[in-house]
Amino acid sequence: QVQLVESGGGLVQAGGSLRLSCAASGSIFSLYNLSWFRQGPGKQRELVATVTSDGSTHYADSVKGRFTISRDNAKRTMYLQMSRLKPEATAVSYCTAAWGLSRSYWGQGTPVTVSA
Repeated sequence: QVQLVESGGGLVQAGGSLRLSCAASGSIFSLYNLSWFRQGPGKQRELVATVTSDGSTHYADSVKGRFTISRDNAKRTMYLQMSRLKPEATAVSYCTAAWGLSRSYWGQGTPVTVSA
């Protein structure tokens, strides 16, 4: 079992930056693939970024070049550095951990509001 807690969300002006954190406990953190999802008001939940167990990263086209996902296995924490934020990024952001296709865990979410 993996417990995930997001933090770092808040209000930021368009063009600004914000760093989200996801702290994990339980199981073997280093073996999990980690992702950030977000869900805006009245919108579908979408995958924003992924960092795999070996450190490979993947980004949604909408955030590529502006967001950076990273992980610190020693601290059992992953991060999403968001830069040049746009109002479209207003959403609740969720941290997820997955191991293969059979195990996945979700945090409670942290809200991000980007003002125009």
